[in-house]
Amino acid sequence: MHKRASAHVRYLVWAFVLAVLLGLITDLLLPILLVFFASYSLWMVRQALRLHAWLYPTKKPKEVPESYGLWGDLFEGLYYTQLQNKKARKRLSKMIKRVRNSANALKDAVVMTNEMGQMDWWNEAATRLFGFDDDKDQAQLVTNLVRDPEFKAYFDAKKYDDALEITSPTDPNLIIRIHITLFGKQERLILAQDVTRLHHLEQMRRDFVSNVSHELRTPLTVIRGYLETLIDSEEAPEKWHRALMSMEGQTNRLEAIINDLLVLEKFEAQDRVHAEKEVLIVPLLESVLHDAELFSADNEHQISLDIVSNANIFGVENQLRSAISNIVFNAVKYTPAKGSVVIRWWQDHGGCHLSVTDTGCGFDPIHIPRLTERFYRADPSRNSNTGGSGLGLAIVKHVLINHGANLEVQSGIDQGSTFTCHFPNQRVVAPKD
Repeated sequence: MHKRASAHVRYLVWAFVLAVLLGLITDLLLPILLVFFASYSLWMVRQALRLHAWLYPTKKPKEVPESYGLWGDLFEGLYYTQLQNKKARKRLSKMIKRVRNSANALKDAVVMTNEMGQMDWWNEAATRLFGFDDDKDQAQLVTNLVRDPEFKAYFDAKKYDDALEITSPTDPNLIIRIHITLFGKQERLILAQDVTRLHHLEQMRRDFVSNVSHELRTPLTVIRGYLETLIDSEEAPEKWHRALMSMEGQTNRLEAIINDLLVLEKFEAQDRVHAEKEVLIVPLLESVLHDAELFSADNEHQISLDIVSNANIFGVENQLRSAISNIVFNAVKYTPAKGSVVIRWWQDHGGCHLSVTDTGCGFDPIHIPRLTERFYRADPSRNSNTGGSGLGLAIVKHVLINHGANLEVQSGIDQGSTFTCHFPNQRVVAPKD
């Protein structure tokens, strides 16, 4: 107990003892005790009224009341608690103001919503990109203000692994990329970036690749025609034969690169939403197997197909055929004569899976993270000999991304390779009886 409180109790006890003694001496014990308790009660009521007047001032705040004993400790403790609360509120207010100022300084939009989707706060960039009104839009549903069907579906789905790109409600020329993060009790933090410049650069890249690829096809066709004429001609000098054959090989390689670039451009521009349908996997794999056997020619590869499931995939057939063909043909291409290639299709609780395992020379696992990059070569000399374009696995990666799938690669030097495509359950279509 505080010293002042202890002293107050002692004084109260001594006063009570004196009142009892005085009452016994004067034979007026009851009246004196009544006066004692009445006086003490009045004093307590007065202190309580002073405390109430200080805590709830009618005009301007009053100074802390002065007192002694228990009430002195109470006044002093409340006063210091009040000072600490004021300092904490001031510090918190400065911190909130600093966070808001820093958020307003961002070029990216930041929007906070509650669990119902009502907007609690947003920064100045959100006002610019979405057209929010500080006076009217507080506590409004964000899906009522951003009237885009894709945004509403994305917002309500609560699956925010991937970003969403939409057109800005304030300017149809602006492209916004939106990321949403869940926190607290299903509250949301919405981050939006202006990616118009990146979108235009990507479109320029696509246009450039498409235009250059198309423009190169005509001169390449002319060159190929003259090369074939010279190779078949008996009048061409014998010493030119090796050079002409090398030129023909490089022409074929260049043609393969152009064709693969056009395939990539086609897949990027294709409207997947309208092109998707149930793809019959077993007939597709049988067709790829037949093509791989023709591609193997005289190398006598043992190419086999292991079908464990009859499940199909919902997707774009020509994209899936291109991706699977690239993986299988690569396996055949890099497997020595009389080697084996096994194509396996199965299903488990995680979805459907396609693996292609070969007994080729394999490659160092350090190359695996970069295998799907355009024109990346784990072994440049080997790829140049096989005439690959360097775009096959880039096409595979793009197709798998379009289908929500991923690629797993296992390999080792002189240990062969296994390429596995994992398709999620959302893409699996159960076989019909």
